[in-house]
Amino acid sequence: MTDAGGPTAGRGRGRRAGGVVLGSRPARPVRLPPRARFLRAAPAAEHPLAERTVPWLRVAAAYAWRLLLVGVAVYGVFTVLGRFQIIAVALFVALVVTSVLHPLADLLNRFLPRPLCVAVALVGSLLFLMALLAFVGNTVAGESARLANELRGGVHRIEQWLERPPFRVSRGKLSRLQDQLLSYLSAHRASLVDSAVSGLGRLVELVTAGALALFASVFFIHSGERLWRWTRDQLLPGGARSAWDRAGDAAWHAFAGYTRGIIIVAATNAVLVGVALSLLRVPLALPLTLLEFFAAFVPLIGSPVALGVATVVALAGRGPLTALAVIVLIVVIGQLEGHVLHPLVMSWAVRLHPLVVAVSVIAGSIVAGVIGAIVAVPFVSVVWAVLRALRSGPP
Repeated sequence: MTDAGGPTAGRGRGRRAGGVVLGSRPARPVRLPPRARFLRAAPAAEHPLAERTVPWLRVAAAYAWRLLLVGVAVYGVFTVLGRFQIIAVALFVALVVTSVLHPLADLLNRFLPRPLCVAVALVGSLLFLMALLAFVGNTVAGESARLANELRGGVHRIEQWLERPPFRVSRGKLSRLQDQLLSYLSAHRASLVDSAVSGLGRLVELVTAGALALFASVFFIHSGERLWRWTRDQLLPGGARSAWDRAGDAAWHAFAGYTRGIIIVAATNAVLVGVALSLLRVPLALPLTLLEFFAAFVPLIGSPVALGVATVVALAGRGPLTALAVIVLIVVIGQLEGHVLHPLVMSWAVRLHPLVVAVSVIAGSIVAGVIGAIVAVPFVSVVWAVLRALRSGPP
């Protein structure tokens, strides 16, 4: 029988009594460091004084450098396009033609094969345009003799009008002005010839751009969707393709809507101007109507310029009263275009404030002249549509 006071009990009593077990290290008191040694106070946020006293300065700076980057990118794009201006103009014209003829090709595709639909749409449009230009040319050629007489009589009437109050320009001053004009033309004959030669070079460039635009239009109308999908699959990863499709769809709808809308506005202006000039019996009413149609593609600027030319022709051919009537026509059509046609027609295509349109046209004309003024508004419309589509996210 084992004694309760055996070795085991002795070990337990020894541990309780002395607190030390043979073979172990002597117990030492453990001092925990103060809490402050582990939890040091975090350093105070070191911000510049301007950020703490003017909170909006940091936000403004963040927007500023982003806007600078966007401006540099846009400037780089326009610089590259300026170096390849013919190609850029040709592709822009091809997109305009595609936006107009693509619905017609889709309609014909219900009955005809796709290649034949593209051929019918393009060839039919070209034949219609050539027939219209031929009709205008025949009209001008038929009225050339009468028009020359009217212009000579108109110049004489203008001289008489300037001699009367309130201008009171003497006939001697008018003769000296004519002599100065003739001397200027004779003195700058070489520069005028150089300008004409350079104009012929520009004409060759325009013909080249037209051929390239026609060539690109064939592929855009026939298989524009497949070209878009191929570009997307070759250049983008899978995660970015949905955003690419949203942006492309928004851009195309904005561009096509703007193009069709501006054609409707231009056609309406041209009809109104043609009817008014015919009633006023202004010479070259049909060519001036076509000039108004094509000039209306430059918003806010093109229509007044075309009607200014019509005013000069009316002044020379029909006299001051008819020219005054044309000036009134400029004011009426400008108000109609700005307050009725553009809000009604463009509201379903793009939503741009008139101030944005004006600034875009002026900026585009500064950057790239007439071409920039034409391209500015559709470019801004497309960029705004893409930003809205990307900001809204997938449906």
